[in-house]
Amino acid sequence: MPSHLPADHPAAQPPSRGSVDALISQTRRLRGEVDAVRRDAPVDGGDPEERWQRALCDLAMHQLNDLDEHLAQLRDGPPPVPVQFRATAPAVRAAPAGPPHGSLLTRVGSAEWNLLTDEASWSGELYQILGRDPAAPPLTLDELPSVVLDADRPRLTAMVTDCLIDAKPIDGEFRIVRPDGGVRTVHMMGEPVLDADGSTASMWAVLRDVSELRRSQRTVSETRDSLQHQRHLAQTEHRLAVELQEAVLPPWRGSLRLPHQGTETLDLAARYLPSSTSALIGGDWYDALELPNGETLLSVGDLTGHGVTVTSGMAMLLGALRGMAMAGTEPGQLMAWLNQLLDASVQPALGSAVCCRYRPESRTLVWAQAGHPAPLLFRNGTGRMLAPPEGVLLGATSGAVYGQAEEPLEPGDLLLLHTDGLVPERAGSAEGTAAVNRLLDLAPRFGEARAAQDCVRTVVEEFGETEREDDACVLVARVAT
Repeated sequence: MPSHLPADHPAAQPPSRGSVDALISQTRRLRGEVDAVRRDAPVDGGDPEERWQRALCDLAMHQLNDLDEHLAQLRDGPPPVPVQFRATAPAVRAAPAGPPHGSLLTRVGSAEWNLLTDEASWSGELYQILGRDPAAPPLTLDELPSVVLDADRPRLTAMVTDCLIDAKPIDGEFRIVRPDGGVRTVHMMGEPVLDADGSTASMWAVLRDVSELRRSQRTVSETRDSLQHQRHLAQTEHRLAVELQEAVLPPWRGSLRLPHQGTETLDLAARYLPSSTSALIGGDWYDALELPNGETLLSVGDLTGHGVTVTSGMAMLLGALRGMAMAGTEPGQLMAWLNQLLDASVQPALGSAVCCRYRPESRTLVWAQAGHPAPLLFRNGTGRMLAPPEGVLLGATSGAVYGQAEEPLEPGDLLLLHTDGLVPERAGSAEGTAAVNRLLDLAPRFGEARAAQDCVRTVVEEFGETEREDDACVLVARVAT
């Protein structure tokens, strides 16, 4: 490689062997650390983010391997000057003894084309890159495009022309086709060598096989694009799920009184608590609806899973529940039909629910449940869980029968309905029982509350910051005094 710098210029002085050895040590240490990270990365994982991380590690290893080899070349000095060959006449040349395939030295070659003598010289490595017989003469600049892909020939021609005519440095890539049909990507860097009169006497170039490097870069780009696409889909799905949830959950916020007419009303309040570990919307719901006969429907439920499919399934169940309740269906039969509906749906799923009808004339609560935590009843500063009637999860078995229970209420009584995401485990487990007991321990605070909304705030203060894997709903109904 010719130098255009004065011999005493600092940049023209070769680096000391010690400084290069230090750089090699740092590079190898860093390569070891990256390799350790790469070994821990999942191989062929289904997660686009994991594939992207693996691809980045592979790309970094390619770069560090090349850097290590470059520094070793810098430390060991330039290779022997290649033998010159006349490009216009055949020459016989023994195949050079090169390093093993895959090392950097088989991927970096050099060439020089003398425009005055029409001679060309290639290093043995360049023959290996192009897959040509070392006994064959090197290609002239006019012949070089013959091994380049058709689509890349104009690029190579433009680079060589600019170098020879306008003395511009060469720095670009093109793809070559080897005799065995393999396609390799070559990065070419070079400069014109000027004669005493300023005319171009020759052109030298360094050609590097960057096929594996570009493959790694493409892998990184493709996995990054896949990851971005997945994130975009997740954001879109989340937005659709939120919009669907907002469309089907009760439109009222804060407190509500039902029925609207009469003195025996329920003071109602509810809250939806999203998961703290997932950005996806679940299938939890709460509902309060005035029925044609003046009764009030109360329900909470949960369809397993997250995302748009689950949210749409929740919307289907809630719509069916409202319709059947408006038609006068009792809670036990309503649960049986919901189970049949879920069992016949295209997307198999499991769900839990509790459904209550409050009859204001008699202050009676008629209710049924399907594998769901029972309502909690608070009265006179104490609380208890209502004894649940028979009922399995919705969608668990065909033809399931659901029992029905009645509970007389008194003025000032407070009912608390919730989905199981509010507590760490189902009420049947020790952890779930402890969490339910924490809810029951809120009885004195509920007794001091002026409205159902105050009771919901108390629940949120107690459980709102809990690390939960699922969404949760809480619905509070207080019998008017």
